[in-house]
Amino acid sequence: MWRAGAVLSLRLVGRGAARLCSSNPPKPSSSSSSSSSSQSISPSPRPQAEKQRRRRQREEAILSSQHSTAEDKPVKWSEKQKIVYTALTPLGSKKDTSLPFPSSYSPEYVEASWYQWWEKEGFFSPEQHERSSHAVDQTFTLCIPPPNVTGTLHLGHALTVAVEDALVRWKRMKGYRVLWVPGCDHAGIATQTVVERRLLMEEGKRRQDFTREEFLQQVWKWKNEKGEEIYEQLRRLGASLDWSRACFTMDPGFSRAVTEAFVQLCDSGLIYRSEGLVNWSCALESAISDIEVDSKELPGQTMLSIPGYENKVEFGTMLTFAYPVDGQGGEVAVSTTRPETMLGDVAIAVHPDDPRYLDVHGKQCRHPFTDRLLPIITDSMVNMELGTGAVKVTPAHDHTDFLLSQRHSLPRLTVIRGDGTMAPSCGQWLQGVKRFDARQLVMDALVEKKLFRGKKSHAMALPVCSRSGDIIEPLLKKQWFVRCDKMAKKAAQAVEDGQLEIIPHFYTKTWKKWLSNISDWCISRQLWWGHQIPAYRVELPNCTDRGEEQWVWGRSEDEARQRAAVKYGVRPDAVTMTQDPDVLDTWFSSGLFPFAMLGWPEQTTDLQLYYPNSILETGSDLIFFWVARMVMLGTELTGQLPFKQVLFHSLVRDKHGRKMSKSLGNVIDPLDVIHGISLERLQQKVMEGNLHPRERLVAMEAQRKDFPKGIPQCGTDALRFALCSHKIQGEDISLSISQVLSCRHFCNKMWQTLRFTLVVMGDDTAAVGTLEETTPLSSMDRWICSRLYSTVMQCEQAFEAYELHTITSALYSFWVHSLCDVYMEYVKSVLVQQNEGSVVQPETEHSGRERQVATSVLYHCVSMSLALLSPFMPFITEELWQRLQPYRPGAATQTSLCLQPYPCSSQLAHWHFPEEERAFLLVQEVIRTARLLRAQCGMTKEKPAMWAVCSPAQAQVLLHFGSAVWTLSRISSLHIHCPHGADNLHSTPPPKGSLVGVVDHTCQLHLHVQSGMNVDKQILQLSQRRDKLVPKLEEILRRVQSPDYLSKVPAHVRQQTDSKMSAVQQELKTIEDQLKVLQETQTTE
Repeated sequence: MWRAGAVLSLRLVGRGAARLCSSNPPKPSSSSSSSSSSQSISPSPRPQAEKQRRRRQREEAILSSQHSTAEDKPVKWSEKQKIVYTALTPLGSKKDTSLPFPSSYSPEYVEASWYQWWEKEGFFSPEQHERSSHAVDQTFTLCIPPPNVTGTLHLGHALTVAVEDALVRWKRMKGYRVLWVPGCDHAGIATQTVVERRLLMEEGKRRQDFTREEFLQQVWKWKNEKGEEIYEQLRRLGASLDWSRACFTMDPGFSRAVTEAFVQLCDSGLIYRSEGLVNWSCALESAISDIEVDSKELPGQTMLSIPGYENKVEFGTMLTFAYPVDGQGGEVAVSTTRPETMLGDVAIAVHPDDPRYLDVHGKQCRHPFTDRLLPIITDSMVNMELGTGAVKVTPAHDHTDFLLSQRHSLPRLTVIRGDGTMAPSCGQWLQGVKRFDARQLVMDALVEKKLFRGKKSHAMALPVCSRSGDIIEPLLKKQWFVRCDKMAKKAAQAVEDGQLEIIPHFYTKTWKKWLSNISDWCISRQLWWGHQIPAYRVELPNCTDRGEEQWVWGRSEDEARQRAAVKYGVRPDAVTMTQDPDVLDTWFSSGLFPFAMLGWPEQTTDLQLYYPNSILETGSDLIFFWVARMVMLGTELTGQLPFKQVLFHSLVRDKHGRKMSKSLGNVIDPLDVIHGISLERLQQKVMEGNLHPRERLVAMEAQRKDFPKGIPQCGTDALRFALCSHKIQGEDISLSISQVLSCRHFCNKMWQTLRFTLVVMGDDTAAVGTLEETTPLSSMDRWICSRLYSTVMQCEQAFEAYELHTITSALYSFWVHSLCDVYMEYVKSVLVQQNEGSVVQPETEHSGRERQVATSVLYHCVSMSLALLSPFMPFITEELWQRLQPYRPGAATQTSLCLQPYPCSSQLAHWHFPEEERAFLLVQEVIRTARLLRAQCGMTKEKPAMWAVCSPAQAQVLLHFGSAVWTLSRISSLHIHCPHGADNLHSTPPPKGSLVGVVDHTCQLHLHVQSGMNVDKQILQLSQRRDKLVPKLEEILRRVQSPDYLSKVPAHVRQQTDSKMSAVQQELKTIEDQLKVLQETQTTE
């Protein structure tokens, strides 16, 4: 029974509540593991209470009228002009990119037509590898974690797609033979529940009103109507899956694989039938898996709505009652949170060293309702420090009590039936009564017999069926189980030996710990939708013992009959067989996915080519339910590990740090981010859900705060790029729409970059030289080329380590901060031949050759950056790359960017100038300081003269990049002054009254303002700015130094805060340096 918490009324130093909701039964009594299974330490209730406290805090913060931090402010956005692609392009034909280039980026325009063309042309098929000019003899295979056929995608699915598709597209561009297989899970319980609700709503019929075959026809009808929706969503996300190999777990081929797996495992003794405790949903009348059990934290006494009950039911209370000791005075008091199960009590357990009960060792208590005698047993598992120190033992309704019954050979009495009503063994007064109604009747009867000793509020974790909302009931059932211990040891050893790599590596400890404490796996489900278990109960002629079950199994009924005839020595036609009506756990079929999707058990060409898979990528929450089981089943059935690497990504949470869940109403549909959605429609979706009133209130208030104007249209590329910009191998991801919106702004930046590039190219399609022929001439050309080389190198290294956030950061930084903000701003003057006089102009004339080289450099920087970004942003990169193709030097190797060779550093070796990159860091600081000085004195169009007072080494750098400093700082001339420099350098000191800026301790800038500079005024302005920044910095520091900052604040928010703090500190340092120089100037004057 559930006692309060892990050990609260069980008082056992055993598994406690951690195992109460497991569908895995304890090992049979013949196994040596039954004694060792009690050695696990029960989890402390503190983390549960802390989790509940944090959840309440988040809810209260959402419901409060004020935002606590700047990060909580709603995303601000304005409706953008929607541009639609209107060309008459037949489905599957290539998009027409000869049309006029739209003025701004529009996701709707960009994402039209491309996917249909990619799919029709077979670009996602591994067979296209044979046509590739840069193919390598290597294979990359993986399967998508099959989503439920009933479901729709959420942001967790979108993260999976974004990560996997980035890896798949990268490998394909690297020349690998790539196979990424799509699939759907039949989701036994979820699908059956959906169809049952639909039939009840539309026809007023229940499942029991149909025959099994009729009901299954209804399910298949629903699947055929709705099953393609999730595939269309995957296409909308740009997933480059090979749709010709899509598989569904109920397809005939996959079903044969499931049957074969069951038969093989039965033949090898790894599947057996036994009586054991399982998670039982009374509403579904089926066992369910661990992942379908939600743990509901109760702070204490709580009234809950339960399916099948008109009135709310009380939970979160601890009842204490007494058992009278038989034949002598005295009593033994026990406590429970489930008094209705006391009808199934068979013993009372105490610790052998507990002095309070030494006198009753070996005695018996009499059950007040059944008159049954309950032995008082001693066991060291009992924790004498908790409660009364005495434990009621109910083996048929509690996992830990089941262990006690094995150790002490106790009987197991089932008192609750599968439909949730009390069994006849309880007596006529309770027979047929619903279990929670019986709870009150038992309490009243205990009071009447004067055995009631009190009731108090008690915090507890309540296991709830995620599908029905019903309270899970541990029931003793005869089921089919997979024997896991030996397979688990192999799975753990594979990681230990390095045959299987788990990324991030810190999961290896979790992997080993779980597999070393694994229990057998219940694979029976009392459903109609799913793979019916290929096992048959046998009835033999003239058999008198009807109590003992006799079973055989086979790939078909005929095979099973032949097996039965051989096993029992009778003629096949003398055997009467009945197939088990139960179906297999959905996770059993999902566990076969890596090889069943390739045609196993047949030795197909695909199986030989693509098995084992290269990698499995999935959410970290599936490490046990799916990943470990795939490794165990794959190794056992194929003799090989199903994949070589496992990459786990973090969970996606909302901006308030809450796990995205339908039960919280905070799930965001990725298509709503791609297309945009109004607040009204968001709220309508919450209202349509089956939420608790408080959860609905919190969900709708969070939407009103976060999306007061709804969610803007961001597009697929922006969503994918935003998801991959998070560190997936670490803390959970708190994704905010503002981050996705900023990625849409990046898309527009890319769009405008190409507009500029096309203007530069003009009508001259022969203006660009090949990459090999293009040798940068100017210092700025060499710098941007070297920056591209370094970026490509970063991408290579990060892709190999699966650190996608490093790649997206490097690409964003290169495109925005190097290409757009610096190089393109500089190169405008080169390409349009703007030339203004200045004192320092190392490149005074821009010859035709220099312009041609600059044009080629710009083209290759843009073209190669598009290729680098293609795995993350397939739509916009294809659109822009196609627009560049008329200018491509030589013939294109592939018709689509997704098949182009991925850029590699070796082809850019002649573009590597590390000294230019190092030197330009000073130039960037000079430009930044110069612009800051211009802003301080309100300059817009004026171009003043500027003096740089610096060291000789710095002077050489500024001379080398003189034209860039002059152009980007927007000055009329640059003068170099080295107080301790060589004679050949400019030595004219800056004029007095100049505006002074500090680059570093050896470099100062003096901006000469024609009207003269009022030093006192500048000091006043800087002081005022400093006085504004100091409180701002103090506020940030208070937040950062708070005790619970690291534990409460999400990683991405901490990163933003650190960036703000660094920026404020840097600006304060610059102001202090400027004030120091100005005060010295004041003194000398």
